[in-house]
Amino acid sequence: MSADAETGTAPRKEKALTIGAVSKQLEREFPDISISKIRYLEDQKLLSPRRTPGGYRLYGSADVDRLRTILRLQRDEFLPLRVIRQELASGRADSDMSQAAAPEPRALRRSTFALRGPGSQFRLDEVLEDTGADRALVKELEDYGVIKGERHDGEVWYDDTEREIVRAVTELKRFGVGGRNLRVFRTSADREAALLEQILAPALRSRNPERRKEAVEALENLAAIASHLKHLLLVRDLRKLAR
Repeated sequence: MSADAETGTAPRKEKALTIGAVSKQLEREFPDISISKIRYLEDQKLLSPRRTPGGYRLYGSADVDRLRTILRLQRDEFLPLRVIRQELASGRADSDMSQAAAPEPRALRRSTFALRGPGSQFRLDEVLEDTGADRALVKELEDYGVIKGERHDGEVWYDDTEREIVRAVTELKRFGVGGRNLRVFRTSADREAALLEQILAPALRSRNPERRKEAVEALENLAAIASHLKHLLLVRDLRKLAR
């Protein structure tokens, strides 16, 4: 066994934890954690602890950090497991959320917005393939004014924001939420947009290009703050239901 060059001592081997020990370690931050829930996340291919020859699961520190990240994404961002899997696969580092203590308010994830430019455009078939939605759902969303495609050269095109709306509603549909239920979201968004417009209306209508540019930047920042605040208020109210 090789010794540490500076201390002259052998490097300490990482201590692996059993599934019960992992559950015990995380229960303070996640009171609803259980052995069965951890096993379920493993069945969903989100965790892959090593196994002893006898079949017992052993979790290293990286496994525990990954599990903590998954649980926080579920609790704080209400992401479904499919999206969490995509987040981790696309480079969402476990270390981003691996601190044992609860994150500081300023460190909470905040959505960003790009209000300038038309964004990417997608045909209906591309939206359906990418989101897993069906044509009937997209038509329902258009009927209720949740999305609105633009017709060019005989085809209907949707921007990237509308595509993500379709994706989110597809997830909600699994819980029985349909287009008619989304009126409350549409109404809420209209009211928020009207409020932000009222705050920045003079600058947005300025004839000075530099002032308009600054106003758009301020609008993006306000939109991110408002979205984050709405998320926090929703989390607060939903936690009351979960007690």
